[in-house]
Amino acid sequence: MDIKYIHNFSIIAHIDHGKSTLADRMLEITRTVETRKMKEQVLDSMELERERGITIKLQPVRMNYTLDAIPYTLNLIDTPGHIDFSYEVSRALKAVEGAILLVDATQGVQAQTLSVLSMAREAGLVIIPALSKVDSPIARIPEVKEEIVNLLGCRPEEVLETSGKTGQGVAELLSHIVKHVPPPKEEFQGTQSARAFVFDFSYSAHKGVIVYVKVWDGVIRKGDALSFIQTKEDCTVLETGIFAPESVAKDTLSAGEIGYIITGLKRSRIATVGDTLTRTRAPLPPLAGYKKPQPVVWASVYTESQDDFHALLQALSRLQLEDPAFSYEEETSGIMGRGFRCGFLGMLHAEIITERLKREFNLSLVVATPSITYRVIQKDGEEKVIYSPPLFPDHGTYEKAYEPWIALRIILPQTYTGSVIRILHAHEAIVGATETWGVGRISLSAEMPLRELMRNFFDELKSSSSGYASLSYEIIDEREANVTRLDLLVADEPVTAFTRVVSLARVNEEAEKSAERLFGVLPRQMFTVKIQGRALGRILSSRTLSAFRKDVTAKLYGGDITRKMKLLEKQKKGKKKMKAGGRVDIPPDVFVKMMRGGE
Repeated sequence: MDIKYIHNFSIIAHIDHGKSTLADRMLEITRTVETRKMKEQVLDSMELERERGITIKLQPVRMNYTLDAIPYTLNLIDTPGHIDFSYEVSRALKAVEGAILLVDATQGVQAQTLSVLSMAREAGLVIIPALSKVDSPIARIPEVKEEIVNLLGCRPEEVLETSGKTGQGVAELLSHIVKHVPPPKEEFQGTQSARAFVFDFSYSAHKGVIVYVKVWDGVIRKGDALSFIQTKEDCTVLETGIFAPESVAKDTLSAGEIGYIITGLKRSRIATVGDTLTRTRAPLPPLAGYKKPQPVVWASVYTESQDDFHALLQALSRLQLEDPAFSYEEETSGIMGRGFRCGFLGMLHAEIITERLKREFNLSLVVATPSITYRVIQKDGEEKVIYSPPLFPDHGTYEKAYEPWIALRIILPQTYTGSVIRILHAHEAIVGATETWGVGRISLSAEMPLRELMRNFFDELKSSSSGYASLSYEIIDEREANVTRLDLLVADEPVTAFTRVVSLARVNEEAEKSAERLFGVLPRQMFTVKIQGRALGRILSSRTLSAFRKDVTAKLYGGDITRKMKLLEKQKKGKKKMKAGGRVDIPPDVFVKMMRGGE
């Protein structure tokens, strides 16, 4: 295939701005998908994607398009819009030469629009601005066009108008891609070798590791002996093919094309995103890869039955193959048994992974409350990284602790500014500058501890702005943490599964809430049980769970009152003895209810 007739591009946008619907119309116009097989969100093949109406996983697809009697190959990589999956967007942008910046004509430029645009510019892509949902009766086309013009410095007539619902302007957009997105460039022309960039991969129990690649140089065909440069693994190509959007086998993949290679390798972790595949006997230099994403949210995951531990291990291994931004390592809890400490890029990322474990692998899970990583400097100068709350040292026993901070950008209607700033202050944010953003909207900057993002911040932001605020954020640095460890004691014994690291400013409030929640879900015992919240070296909250009490005088039918008093006194001494040496057996469902907020 002649490389000059290939055009690779992505669609980037804020969440719910119409990327998947626009992709549907492109597939229809280019007849990539037959009309009888057409459905909404064709490229969103995952059940959770279709259920939630969002894109979670990037998805490539090849389209054939003819303009002025010349056939072109258009490779689209559909990308997610949610901030937790920005790593997926960055991988897609590495494999293309252009990006359609899609903005909802009813909502205008949003916070994540700015974030994905920044990534596209860093990748050096050609940006094609486009409006979506222009057929909507509430579309604000002139105003939103002006926002894009101010953002990109382009002319108003360069902003294309489209509708994924009616198909308006989609054919013009495809023509614009052919005319303005440059074809790929082959660095080593005429070479006998080949080189391909790995931007994603999947795993098949029958075929092994399947890598998604953009071929940079040469030609790759079935039977070729290839090597992964980073992992130094060798493989023989079992099959090459393209996405249309289903996998379609093809004899060769040549420079500029996007497709897949079946390696036949059955071991996990032999392929990494950002690696370079080249011929084993005639290697070419490696291509610049990706910076490995660092997890920012951690949560312990256990199976309700320890018999399912190995099934959980296999499931985590499979998911990590599909999602390299997800990580895990084994850990053991004295109460929950063997499990895994899992790392995620955000709260939605954590929610999606745990939901997939339950649905796709039929696992019954107990998931601990997510936490972040702290860096602690001991009094002797030793430095420790703490990612599990029970390991956080007692207050006053260490020199300093540091936690990650994030820079926030919120775009919202001006009328909600006061309520949103109150929410930010309640979450320990430092509010920065505001600037006017379009008609009646402002852009608000702030800095905040990452742990506060996990304390119901998204829900409170949406509630305080009636759903109109949009948010993007990035981790900026580490700062000294004003936090302490909060333990929950049951019958004077700390239960590590309930331990959390909380803000010093709210430690009393959190101690009261935690004790009250456990008091509401813990079954009564044969003896009186104290539930206490402990932090800062003292007890901050306490609840008393009364004991079951048997009526030991029920069989007495009269007689002296002293007989009853003797039985009651004997019962009292028995309970006191039981309390002195007894232990509280906490059922698994109590841990589940506490980890889920006591629902």
